[in-house]
Amino acid sequence: MTWMKAANRGDISPGACLGVSVGGHELALFNVDGCIYATSNICTHQFAYLTDGYMEGEYIECPLHQGRFNVTTGAAAGSPVDKSLRVFPIRVEGESVMVNTGDVG
Repeated sequence: MTWMKAANRGDISPGACLGVSVGGHELALFNVDGCIYATSNICTHQFAYLTDGYMEGEYIECPLHQGRFNVTTGAAAGSPVDKSLRVFPIRVEGESVMVNTGDVG
């Protein structure tokens, strides 16, 4: 498994999200009360970038059909979504937000 830099910590304000491409994966980084989380950035219901949606607390609402996901767990949390998001491990090294996509490196 390979850890890759996804962003700088300062790029993601509390309560905000950021879309990034890391190792061929479209990821969403979320700052929930100072903790950073990473999920797939593509809605599991229909193709839409979640980072174009509305974030409130631990939830992101898809901009296409308003399905909701818990960004800390990836769990689907509202119709029409019923499939959870893939969650990626992250770690913060200094100011760098590192993500592990699970790819062999």
